[in-house]
This record gives sequence, C-alpha cells and structure tokens, in this order.
Amino acid sequence: MRQCGVLMPVSSLPGPYGIGCLGKEAYAFVDFLAAAGQQVWQILPLAPTGFGDSPYQSCSAFAGNPYFIDLDDLARRGLLEKGEYEALAWGEKDTAVDYGAVYRLRFPVLKKAFARFAPFPDDDYYAFCFANEDWLEDYALYMAAKGESGMKSWLEWPEPLRRRQPEALEALRRDQAEEIAFWKFLQYQFSRQWTALKAYANEKGVSVLGDMPIYVSADSADAWAGGEMFETDGQGNFSRVAGCPPDYFSADGQLWGNPLYDWAWHKRTGYAWWIRRVRHALRLYDQVRIDHFRAFDTYYAIPAGHTTARNGVWEQGPGTALFDAVRRELGGLPIVAEDLGLLFDSVRKLLADTGLPGMKVLQFAFDPGCDSEYLPHNHPENCVVYPGTHDNATLVQWLATAPKKELAKAKAYLGLNRAEGYAAGFLRGVLASRGRLAVIPMADWLGLGAEGRMNTPGVGAGNWQWRAKAGAFTPALAEKMRAMCALYGRCPEKAEPRA
Repeated sequence: MRQCGVLMPVSSLPGPYGIGCLGKEAYAFVDFLAAAGQQVWQILPLAPTGFGDSPYQSCSAFAGNPYFIDLDDLARRGLLEKGEYEALAWGEKDTAVDYGAVYRLRFPVLKKAFARFAPFPDDDYYAFCFANEDWLEDYALYMAAKGESGMKSWLEWPEPLRRRQPEALEALRRDQAEEIAFWKFLQYQFSRQWTALKAYANEKGVSVLGDMPIYVSADSADAWAGGEMFETDGQGNFSRVAGCPPDYFSADGQLWGNPLYDWAWHKRTGYAWWIRRVRHALRLYDQVRIDHFRAFDTYYAIPAGHTTARNGVWEQGPGTALFDAVRRELGGLPIVAEDLGLLFDSVRKLLADTGLPGMKVLQFAFDPGCDSEYLPHNHPENCVVYPGTHDNATLVQWLATAPKKELAKAKAYLGLNRAEGYAAGFLRGVLASRGRLAVIPMADWLGLGAEGRMNTPGVGAGNWQWRAKAGAFTPALAEKMRAMCALYGRCPEKAEPRA
C-alpha cells in the first residue's frame, strides 16, 4: 500500500507559549493531516533537548521533553492558573523557539503545578512510576543531582556520586526527595498527554513515525547509570567516542563525543538494553526511525580526549544479531533505517538482511556524473522517500542554492518548469517514486525558504528553532496536498460531499 506523510516536529507547531506542545494546536494539526489524506506524522525525537538545543543530544534515551507539556491542560486540571503563565514573555517571535526564554520560564511554572499535585497524587501517577521504574528512577536521580551540582556534567560530580556509590545515592534520595518527585511528575504529565494525542491521531487514521538516535549523550542519565554498557577505562571514564572520519567536506572529520557501546557486553546480555529501548519506543510511536543505522554495521571510534576525528578507526558493530534478538522478543519491527552518509557494501547487506526500509533523499539524486541510487527510477519499493530531511535545506532553499549542473539535471529529469513551479515539480517527483512511503517536510508544503530549515549540521547555534505561523494549516492547503498525493496513488481522493 502506497502512503504519504509529513515531517513536522512537535516543537514547530504554532501556539502561544514559546514552543509547540501537546495541546489544542497538536490536535488541530492531526485534523489537518487527516483532511490532507496523510497517513503518517513523522516527528523528531520527543526527548529533552540537550547541547545546542538538539533533540539528538538528550539527557535521556527514555524521557519526554517537559517543554511539550500543555500548560492549558494543567490549568483545566486545577494545577495552574492561567495568570501564572499566559502573560509571560515566551520569546520575541512566534515563528522561532527562544530556548533561553523557554528554559527560564517553563520550569518555574511547572513547579507551581507540581506544588498543587504533590499533596494528592492520583493512582495513575503511581502506576506510571511503577511501569517505568527501569529508567524513571535513574533519570529523576540524575536530574536532581544535576540541579544540585549547578548543572555540571555528571563526569564533574563528586567521585562517590559519579561512581554511584550506594551511600551517595541514598543521600541524594534523602536530600533531594522533592526534586526527584518533581522530575517524575513531569514525565507522568508528558506521558499522559502524549498517550492521549497519539490515540487521537490513530483514531483519525494517522500513525506516528518517531525517531531514535542510535547514540546517547555523554552527559545523560543513560551514560551515568549505564556503566559497563559503554567502552570505559578502569576509572569509569569513556575510552573512545563517536564521530565521522575526515572527508571532502571536513578535513578533521566530525567529533560527536557520544560514548560508544561495548558491543561484546551487549551481546553477552542478549541485547537486553536494546530490547528495552525499542520496546519503549514502540510504546511511544507506531513505528520508529533509527538514526545513523550504518553504525550497527561498522562505526567510527575516536580516542577520548582527542580534539579532532582524524585518529579514529572503523570497528565492527553488532550486525544482524541485535535485530534478530529484538525481533525474537518483540516480533515484527516497524523500524525505518536511516541509511544515509558513507555506506560500505556491508551496510547495504545489513539493510537487506534485516529487511528494514531505508531512506532516499531526492536532494542527493542529481549528481550529473552518475545514475544515482536516489533517483526515483532506482528507488526500491521498500523505502521511505523525502525531498530532504531535517538536516537538509528546505526545497525552496535548495532550488535557490544548488550547484548549476545539479539543478540542470533536476530540471531535465523532473520536467521542472516555471508555470507549475519548480518546488511543486520536485514534490511531484517525490510522490511519483516507487517507494512505499513518501514523507514531505511541512516547511516544503508551506513553500518556506531558509527560515523553515530545522538544522544545519556542523553549525552549533541557531538550529531547531523553526515554528509554523498560526493559521498556516488551511483547508485550501489540505485540499492541495490530498489532490497531489491522490494523483500518485498515495491516498484516496476526497469523498464527494453528500447531497
């Protein structure tokens, strides 16, 4: 069955409180998707944002972002008064997230809600804590300790707490009991609101495609509590970290700094942590995209402490063994593999052996010197096709800045013309692909230029900020999207109104 969907981060939804959230604008967006014939809503990771405001550098692989908690819902439940948050200065522009303002303002408001909740927690709260104790306790301890330390990385905490000595953990539980309960409260509220929104989307025929970064952040609850899961020296420090080797674009390569997994340890445990992580993701989402899939085959390892990625080496990942273990435990795997970047033949074989759909990005297709695998006539049916991802320029921006020879090939291949509009013709090429699922970023449907770009890799500031304008998701746009997707067999045509 051919399908179509939209890539739209929760943070990019419109709304009055500085950042998109799980409130009425999210429900209205689901209604818009259903009217537009879209069966899939792809989002970025729901995790708390970390370094550079990135959802891919989170303090937890399991937690939800407290920024997304709908304050109006808390007010309806008697946990807030609207005067406590409505008039706050959430940011200068309603089309860009001001993460500094959101950080300064949101947590004091949420603490007021917690103060009203804490004396009388409901039964669902206790059930949530019990059901998620395998990650929630460590996350709440980590966040409380981080606050106590002035937000320092756990690698800079006092040795007993850094090494998780029982006496230090007990002292933390005793001295920071209220703060620990606050972080659990936030996760409960996030989970309650997200579960309701996802159920509403499913009722409307919209499934959610989530996103799972392969690595965890060095400064995270996972790294602090994980211990032997990662490559470490005898003192508990990371011995090697993740990145990419030098290439045409970067003479020093990319030094990401994420801790590397000790794959031998994971194999000995039957990949239990990965099974737990995927199970959790598939409770949050209907299907999940795993970022940097190629590292399950071979990954680039850089000695810790190095300032560039020049001296890294390629190492062997777990391969099919991990996916076999997860499949035995969980059954079918509704997973999309992000197989972009430097690909060896062994990566392609791993993708084929797992049977997972990979990704095809049309912006990568028009190298004039080759018959690219990203050209639509070369797409396999088992793939997800995009004009660009959150890491690419918007389509309008790409058409304005692409090398002349690439643009000339795109015009010739796709029959781009000014009468139709170059962007519309490009989207036609995406939808006409043989790929089973076509996903188009919402910024491209809106015809936005550089202002709609989510992330520029290698640029440390100014990313992850774009938000849609209020009123952008119009019935006319939904009708246009549905008609275009229906033309290529990706959704039914709109039903005729009854007399």
